[in-house]
Order: sequence, then C-alpha cells, then structure tokens
Amino acid sequence: MRAISGKENKVKEYIDADIKNSDLGQYVAQVLIPTEKVYQIRNGKKITKERSCMPGYILIEANLIGEIPHRLKNLPNVIGFLEEKNHTPIPVRQSEVNKILGTVDDLQETGEEMLTPYYVGEGVKVIFGPFSGFSGIIEEVNTEKKKLKVMVMIFGRKTPLELAFTQVEKE
Repeated sequence: MRAISGKENKVKEYIDADIKNSDLGQYVAQVLIPTEKVYQIRNGKKITKERSCMPGYILIEANLIGEIPHRLKNLPNVIGFLEEKNHTPIPVRQSEVNKILGTVDDLQETGEEMLTPYYVGEGVKVIFGPFSGFSGIIEEVNTEKKKLKVMVMIFGRKTPLELAFTQVEKE
C-alpha cells in the first residue's frame, strides 16, 4: 500500500483502529512499516531514532476481496495500492517480501546506523576525550570500525588523531 511519505505510522494507526472497531480483522492479518534504527550526534549527545527504510510504503498481509480494497484505499493519507492497469491490487511476490523482511531483520540485528556519516575533508570538532574542544579536518573514514582519522592543530603542528564517530560532531 502506498501512503503519503511521513504519514505511514498514522495510516497504520487508522488500520489498527478499523480492525478493532469493525470486521476488518477477518481480512487483514498483519500491517508492517519497514524501519531501521539510526542515530545522530546532537549537542554532544547520541540520539537514536527509527526511520522508515521504504518511505511511503506500508506492507499489508490481507485478503483483498469485495469492498476491503476500497475501505483501505479510502483511509486518510492513503494514496493507493501497487496496481495493474485494471485497477486491481497486485500482491508483492513472496521472494520480495522475504527480501524486505530479511533486510529489516538484518538492520535490527546490526543495531544502529549512523544517520549523519562523515566525509574526508569535512571539518569536525572533538566533543569527548582529552582533545575536547579542538577542531580539525577528517583525513580518513573507517565506517566498519566507526573511526575517523582527524588532523588537529596542537601547539602549532598538525597532529593526527584516531577518534570514534561519537567523539566528534560536525562543525
């Protein structure tokens, strides 16, 4: 099902409420919004958020017979279904569902991803550790280890520091 981007959770709430208050629960088995956990550093603090990895899409396991597609399509913030030319909803192939669910599971197992990645040549300020308050330029980025090599001016000389993503913030 397609929804207005950013309104996926609201549509899910409408569907869940409709399931509780009517017979929709007999036809809709599951509603899923694929999300991933991301974090960013803001004012020296690590903030974790959930972000949709498929903005504008909601996965619904349902028996779309009779008026059920019409009821779902007429919910607020819903754009419609993935459809063929004759305006009948088409199901997502099982292989695609497995890939999407597998991706969601992988993202949840790996934990969190950095929302604001760093780039070589970018200016950063050290916010944690013995060099807190110093500013420098990123020379290397190691995303696997979540480490940066930053060139900082200490006593008038450029000095390389190896810092974790969480020890710096963008300037």
